[in-house]
Amino acid sequence: MTTPMRVLLIGASRGLGFALAETMLQRGFQVVATGRENSTDNLQQLAQRYPQQLSVECVDINQPEQVKALHTRLTDRQFEMLFVNAGVKNDDAETIADVSTEEFTRVMVTNALSPLRVIETFKDQVTATGTIAVMSSGQGSLTNNTNGNYEVYRGSKAALNMFMRSFAARNAGQRTLLLMAPGWVRTDMGGPEARLTIEESIPNLLNTMQAQAGKGGIHYLDYLGRVVPW
Repeated sequence: MTTPMRVLLIGASRGLGFALAETMLQRGFQVVATGRENSTDNLQQLAQRYPQQLSVECVDINQPEQVKALHTRLTDRQFEMLFVNAGVKNDDAETIADVSTEEFTRVMVTNALSPLRVIETFKDQVTATGTIAVMSSGQGSLTNNTNGNYEVYRGSKAALNMFMRSFAARNAGQRTLLLMAPGWVRTDMGGPEARLTIEESIPNLLNTMQAQAGKGGIHYLDYLGRVVPW
């Protein structure tokens, strides 16, 4: 009998993160899923459906003391996968010329700095041949930026990608590092005009991650497993 994959899923209270948690549970994974305080109602309801598979924790990854406290609570746990799903954006019309310093900081800290702090904190709890993944975006590709739209958000995801490259250089080993681009998906963040439904994106994204398990190295891929140019 195959042992269920154990996953620590950071940022799963809504949108793509919640859909990813639900898909993992449907596939028999053992999941610890997190949301910020007072935002875990959906996860708690999901835990009632999967009481043997899902544990719910609270953490705001922008608060280092909360990340440390979560690490203390989970210190004896090991995982085959750590997935950090974090994403905010500023107003779509804002450019780097007019975004406020406070808004720029909010986007960059949430999308780039905090995910890597989580990874640095929990890396030793991922098995030696396990997977560490982040929710990146095709918008983070320097090569594909030919129209300049959403530039603050793009910059934050490009920074996330660069920090993951640095993490890979400092942590050579057998773990697989994934930067996943889910596509433009109809969520509160993606908006109603987005090209993909959650059902078209998330199951395929998880298929891609499962196919990469055990391969090692760092990979920037979309939800269908296609390489995204850096």
